[in-house]
Amino acid sequence: MSIISKDIQKAVALLKADKLVAIPTETVYGLAGNIYSEKAIKSIFATKKRPFFNPLIVHMPSVESLETIVSDVPEKAKLLADAFWPGSMTLVLKKQSSIPDIITAGKDTVAVRVPNHPVTLELLKQLPFPLAAPSANPFGSISPTKPEHVARYFKNDIEHVLDGGACINGIESTIIGFEDDEPIIYRLGALALEDIEAVIGKVSIKNKKEESPDAPGMLDRHYAPATQTFLTDTVSEDIKKHLGKRIGILLFKSDMKDDTITTQIILSQKGDMAEAASKLYDALHELDHQNLDVIIAEKFPNYGLGKSINDRLQRATFSI
Repeated sequence: MSIISKDIQKAVALLKADKLVAIPTETVYGLAGNIYSEKAIKSIFATKKRPFFNPLIVHMPSVESLETIVSDVPEKAKLLADAFWPGSMTLVLKKQSSIPDIITAGKDTVAVRVPNHPVTLELLKQLPFPLAAPSANPFGSISPTKPEHVARYFKNDIEHVLDGGACINGIESTIIGFEDDEPIIYRLGALALEDIEAVIGKVSIKNKKEESPDAPGMLDRHYAPATQTFLTDTVSEDIKKHLGKRIGILLFKSDMKDDTITTQIILSQKGDMAEAASKLYDALHELDHQNLDVIIAEKFPNYGLGKSINDRLQRATFSI
């Protein structure tokens, strides 16, 4: 049975014993293991039912740890690290030969970040190794932003959920790779494109790749509720398509007066994108556990974090 606890020493002991621990970050909860333990890393893939072709993100305690994990840091990567670490940015860089191929899906690059959460930074400082930590959810499901989400997913599969409260940013880190030393966004995330471009200039986006993805979060179907979910500009029109069903609505800032709606959640009544992002996954978890027939999500304005929220909702509503 998963135990939710603030006991960092218990987490240290389990991780040193090649076990998995769910850890809090400012983005989402991660399912963490020692990057140098083949047993622990295989256990991450097995517990999540995650395909081995999908690389993992390495979490480290400080920028100074970077030289033990990567072999080359482009100038623009240094600028980004100085500006945004600790924080919600992952860099994909050439790896040191000591980094196991299972972490990187056989690629010569590794995804790394310094998370911005006091509990996990303290944990990382007490460990003699970095942690691989993909989101602590079954592969493709809604990411967890509260310890209770993790415990519900893995009640019999992991012993310890390190309690760091609700994740303040609420969506995954923005992932930036480099091709010919030029930055490319592989995954939109909790760090807005505009903030990145303010530091290093124009950045291109290449955030979908089904075969041999360069980074996590690039698959079309991801972050998805079990309930059939639709993303739309015209919520009221979509409601009409599902009359007679139990309908849940996910809205940005304004409620809807419609008696055919079973339940609705407003992410930010003041229209704050950061607040909406922080509540997104928790709202999807809530809707997904209300025995609804459909969830209808309102498309966000396509700028700033709205672009990242739309990315998550598009992957959650992808129709096969």
